[in-house]
Amino acid sequence: MPGKVGPADLLEHVFGRTGAADETVLQGPADGEDAAAVDWPGGTLVVSSDPISLAASQVGTLGVHVACNDVAASGADPRWLTAVVMLPEGADIEPISRDLDAAAREIGASIVGGHSEYVDALERPLVSLTAMGATESFVPTGGANPGDAVILTGSAGLEGTAILAADFGDDLDVDPTICERAETFLEEISVVPAARLVREHATAMHDPTEGGVAAGLLEIARASDCRLEIDRNAVPVREETVALCEAAGVDPLRIFGSGALLATIPEDSLESALESLAANGIEAAAIGTVREAATESGLELGDETITDPIEDDLYPLWSAVDAAE
Repeated sequence: MPGKVGPADLLEHVFGRTGAADETVLQGPADGEDAAAVDWPGGTLVVSSDPISLAASQVGTLGVHVACNDVAASGADPRWLTAVVMLPEGADIEPISRDLDAAAREIGASIVGGHSEYVDALERPLVSLTAMGATESFVPTGGANPGDAVILTGSAGLEGTAILAADFGDDLDVDPTICERAETFLEEISVVPAARLVREHATAMHDPTEGGVAAGLLEIARASDCRLEIDRNAVPVREETVALCEAAGVDPLRIFGSGALLATIPEDSLESALESLAANGIEAAAIGTVREAATESGLELGDETITDPIEDDLYPLWSAVDAAE
């Protein structure tokens, strides 16, 4: 089954194999952390890399936003990008490069390098972006404290909803107008504006990607060694997401979640943070509370207790398509 390498394998085979020791590295590879932080003369350099390999639509747009979201969720403004574009033989690079350029311009980031080539073994394009930015105050995934409130900006499953509409919409029993509206959700994938407003209040920030909001919450809990109590009914989910997820038989909180931002905020700053977001036209909701971990870190999502890594519900759908072909 495709998906991220699990935390146990990363701990055993990856996190301890990071090359030469360097005292300027403030945050290196760790469970739940999507970005690195390096001390440099301009403050702290934040770096994050992410691939897009399965979505069939607008991979360039998704690639830019997913990588830049990780940098923004660490308290920095994305400024520089490198792009690696791997293409099936005969594929057209023009729409990908066009989307990369447009998305980078929207965020205000410069594409400064990369690599592109054709690969016989590929069936769809694979795009991997590295984003970099600077900050004076790095915000980790693992900074949540007991008593903090948990907020979500945007809605759950925006990226996954757009993927469902674009890649599977013709085969789902939904009104075509729902798919049309859902595909526009890719225009809302960036969390850079929300992160700029939240970062002054946040103890931790994280943008949910693979595995959706549920996986993002669990990653905060694991990285912070705490327990997150979440009211599932408080998590915003759009009607298009509900309709497409019901038709596909997937959970809106367990599909790709780019377009939302999770943050933990001290209770005395919660009202100020929510007011700031509302004043700038960004939807947000308080969805739960950070608690101490009684035995092990984890997520309490309604009446469900989750401690094991969460697999994205879209992967079996892609696997079924590949099997049918």
